[in-house]
Amino acid sequence: MAHGTHDFEDNPHNEQILIWVNGELFPRERAVVSVFDSGFVLGDGVWEGLRVSAGHPAFLEQHLDRLFEGAKAIMLDIGLTRDQLTAALYETLRANEMTDGVHVRLMVTRGVKRTPYQDPRVTVGPATVVIIAEHKEVMPRTVTDGITLFTTHVRRATPDTLDPRLNAHSKLNDITACIQAYTAGADEALMLDPHGFVATCNSTHFFVVVGTPDEPEVWTSDGRFCLGGITRGNVLRMCRDGDITAREKTFSLTDVYSAREAFVTGTFAGVVPVRSVDGRTIGSGARGPVVERLQQMYGDLVAADVSGRSAP
Repeated sequence: MAHGTHDFEDNPHNEQILIWVNGELFPRERAVVSVFDSGFVLGDGVWEGLRVSAGHPAFLEQHLDRLFEGAKAIMLDIGLTRDQLTAALYETLRANEMTDGVHVRLMVTRGVKRTPYQDPRVTVGPATVVIIAEHKEVMPRTVTDGITLFTTHVRRATPDTLDPRLNAHSKLNDITACIQAYTAGADEALMLDPHGFVATCNSTHFFVVVGTPDEPEVWTSDGRFCLGGITRGNVLRMCRDGDITAREKTFSLTDVYSAREAFVTGTFAGVVPVRSVDGRTIGSGARGPVVERLQQMYGDLVAADVSGRSAP
């Protein structure tokens, strides 16, 4: 059974991984945080997901930018510099002898509280920082055959309630959307903004391809109600560098249903085709030429990024 773009085959090596917790490496079964931790009690924290290629986290600077911007927005002191976090990431990769086919989750919470209560002033310790690196390969069929989407009634929040641009630990909005989608038989949820226009998916960013075969246009939402996606931004730049017209704009489900192609983007799987939305087949229902070209371009972009890196 598919689980969307994050579907993967279990790797037995993940049972023996070492996990970085507040400066120490622990075996998986002993890697724990306190029941009083802000992340467990309240979902109070920020996080990043990174892909590793040739021994290096791809687009690391962009991910750290987003992490520190989110922490500043919620007045969370990470307690480590960018260089220290980078060193911790590489330490974790070296300890696990990891180079390729690796996905990393970097998580930061406000830290341990002296009592389960929301006020940040009852936090009694420094931030909790955890790095989990796992052997995870994207399922080949996900990249070639794509996924299905269902439009959920769960809307994206407005910035004055829970800013959707924050990569916060609290993901209940997206989780409820995901539940509705998979109970409807789809792989992931397509979410609308408060005005009813297409915004994003519960765990990826959404694009359509319109126009003609000779002059295709790639559309994605105007970005006001979605996370500032690293892969999303890279795909938009790739389109412009590759002479593919790309627009960030408002559009409706009617535009989606009649699109030539559709796809989603995310750190784990990169660029993934969408074969249907709400039971409507998109284009021919197969991966289209624009998506296939963008997949190749994205692979080249990742390779170029990591080729210029060196471990600290």
